[in-house]
Amino acid sequence: MSNSSSFNEFLLLAFADTRELQLLHISLFLGIYLAALLDNSLIITAIACNHHLHTPMYFFLLNLSVLDLGTISTTVPKSMANSLWDTRAISYSGCAAQGFLFVFLLGGEFSLLTVMAYDRYVAVCRPLHYGTLMGSRACVKMAAAAWASGFLNALLHTANTFSLPLCQGNTVDQFFCEIPHILKLSCSDSYFREVGLLVVSACVIFGCFVFIVLSYMQIFSVVLKIPSVQGRHKAFSMCLPHLAVVSLFVSTAFFAYVKPPTVSSPSLDLALAVLYSVVPPTINPLIYSMKNKELKNALRKLVQWQHQ
Repeated sequence: MSNSSSFNEFLLLAFADTRELQLLHISLFLGIYLAALLDNSLIITAIACNHHLHTPMYFFLLNLSVLDLGTISTTVPKSMANSLWDTRAISYSGCAAQGFLFVFLLGGEFSLLTVMAYDRYVAVCRPLHYGTLMGSRACVKMAAAAWASGFLNALLHTANTFSLPLCQGNTVDQFFCEIPHILKLSCSDSYFREVGLLVVSACVIFGCFVFIVLSYMQIFSVVLKIPSVQGRHKAFSMCLPHLAVVSLFVSTAFFAYVKPPTVSSPSLDLALAVLYSVVPPTINPLIYSMKNKELKNALRKLVQWQHQ
């Protein structure tokens, strides 16, 4: 039995084995990464610099953009570097750090999306109490709780996973160090503790998902009772971007982790991993800014100011 400490590196799944395809992978990922950096940086700067956007909704959106930037920066640059230098290697400590950061940021993002659902629920269903329930101190505490829950979850999973002995080599069937794929390398009699942690995390995630669904059932029941078309349109435009982001996040992660083993293959796993780890951080800012006039105006002012 070879212990995990005997490995000083892991081998990641390569996107391509020919130089032409490697360069294509680098070009595509570079374009996506730069778009994500630009979109999220503009959102963060626009919200931070415009005092009209210093409200709970935009405060949470700023946090979401920071998490999106972190998520895509955890996986994409290393993948591009490996293709550039025609290697698959990642150091043991680098793999542990990548696994920790990915779980931390992804867990924090889902917790934050749950908090944002509560914010939308209070805004639509209890508008008279919005100022009390969503004060600045309460918002900071909720955002801090979202970050802390992701950190604690990542710490437990990473510490436990990378303390397990590995008996199946050091080849990871993924383009980044993802904890479920590291677990596949562990000895069959040693990973039950981590499986228990994964079940607990899955239950927490399911609980958050149920909370979001119930919140939106309440929201839509109230919105549909609004007599004016303009009022309904305003309420929907406030809630639908968040619902679209949640749907994108949940659907891609669900298909990646809950699909039957019979339909699993390295190429399919790779495609799904790109869908839930690379696409959402790039698309989320576009979804939020598409129908939001306040955010559009703030972004327009920011771009005009930069050109002066």
